[in-house]
Amino acid sequence: MNITPRPPIPSFLPDNAPFSPEQRAWLNGLFAGVYGLPEGVTPLSAQEVAQLVPGFMLASAADADDTAPWHDPALPLAERMKLADGKPLPQRMMAAMAQQDCGQCGYDCRDYSAALFSGKEERLNLCVPGGKDTARMLKQLFAERAAPTAAPAAEPLAPSTIGYSRDKPVIATLAARRRLNKDGSHKDTWHIEFDLAGTDLTYSVGDSLGVYPVNDPGLADAVIAALGAPPDFPIGGRTLREVLIDGVSLSPAPDMLFQLISYLTGGDRRVKAKKLAAGQDPDGDAATLDVLAALQKFSDIRPDPEAFIESLDVLQPRVYSISSSLKCNPGRVSLTVDAVRYRVDKRTRLGVASTFLAGRVEPGQQVRVYVQKAQHFALPADPGKPIIMIGPGTGIAPFRAFLQERQATQAPGPNWLYFGHQRSDFDFFYEDELKAMRKSGHLTRLTLAWSRDSGEKIYVQHRMRDDGRDIWAWLERGAHIYVCGDALRMAKDVERALIDVVAVHGKRSPEDAARFVEELKKHDRYQADVY
Repeated sequence: MNITPRPPIPSFLPDNAPFSPEQRAWLNGLFAGVYGLPEGVTPLSAQEVAQLVPGFMLASAADADDTAPWHDPALPLAERMKLADGKPLPQRMMAAMAQQDCGQCGYDCRDYSAALFSGKEERLNLCVPGGKDTARMLKQLFAERAAPTAAPAAEPLAPSTIGYSRDKPVIATLAARRRLNKDGSHKDTWHIEFDLAGTDLTYSVGDSLGVYPVNDPGLADAVIAALGAPPDFPIGGRTLREVLIDGVSLSPAPDMLFQLISYLTGGDRRVKAKKLAAGQDPDGDAATLDVLAALQKFSDIRPDPEAFIESLDVLQPRVYSISSSLKCNPGRVSLTVDAVRYRVDKRTRLGVASTFLAGRVEPGQQVRVYVQKAQHFALPADPGKPIIMIGPGTGIAPFRAFLQERQATQAPGPNWLYFGHQRSDFDFFYEDELKAMRKSGHLTRLTLAWSRDSGEKIYVQHRMRDDGRDIWAWLERGAHIYVCGDALRMAKDVERALIDVVAVHGKRSPEDAARFVEELKKHDRYQADVY
């Protein structure tokens, strides 16, 4: 008996549909059953699948408009949301984020929005650079979300293994710390080294290190005094003081705290607390209110310590660019960290992680850390390609690692570094190392910019325009360009300078020059690590 072979079920789904092989086979069978098997059947479009399978746009919405103008960390949140108006909910969630793909949340912006949209992730405050504004907007958008969708949510970027996820840190030992500024500097920047012995951690240049800090004990004590509670008040098997030091964030004051305060006071003060909880600014001081300042603003309240702790955000890790290569520093990882201190009224505020690393933890003590793998920030696959690195201030961190790596591997490609800071006599980070590399020829060019050495403020973007002819010549040779540092100002100024260089020396219109730089980005020849 002859049996006619059954024709294979065609693929109704587009290749980028976010399903496993088993899910794909089942859905293709379902669609074939519904629509039959007409001759010459063609796959469904992404839009058609989105109509048939709730949640498909979860994974494809951001991809469909990857070059959207709102995906720009320099744009204010309100502008990004306006530009994203009318787009699918995952894209609007993505627009609400800090747009830096920094990895501090454990995802990139697209995948964090996908995880929220699917319901797999419910924490709305993981976007550290976005802060309270992002958390508020995500809360508003999250309320629009329907029931959990059928499509699988995106996974966090870091693999779910110990030491490579914010949820599974390892213990490393602080091995060394030295100040990079000379006496007389207005800055306080530190080279930090961790010993990775016993952690089994490895990393590549371009990766970052997540660090779990603890709060300043003095700040915790001041909060306890403002609460009028005993420091040993029991909170879930720990004391109130212990939880305040290494369990919750003490800056900025979250909306939930103001909600709690509104229940404990009355009259105009209750109205103010409710307005603050809603993101308003009744007295013009909302941006300065950390947890202690909020308690002092409403000094007559005495919240229950457990309810108070419940109203605070969890203390989150901070992520820093790695400034070393394992090939030059076996078993070690280093960071370059600015200690953040600033005055508000009569009190000095402290950057939680930066001042922790700069002084509150001592060499020999242990710290929880994890490696955040880089997604789009790496040396060229071809070691012979030229690289141009632009990293003022602590932005030099990954480029010190790049230079060490290229030296260890004897990469033949030329290396050009732009570094800048305030004053050459006090703020020339890694001066001896860089001058030695320059002398040996490993660092082909070193261009410096000092903003306080003279009456004229000189920044790296000014030096780039001065060097425009040579930058264009390097680009024609296939150079890759890297930028690290401040996302809101420096990175945008550098990109504008590069567009100007391409326009002038590449003889292009401003529009064509901008398109040229976009093409560099698409081909990973222009990469940024910004914060």
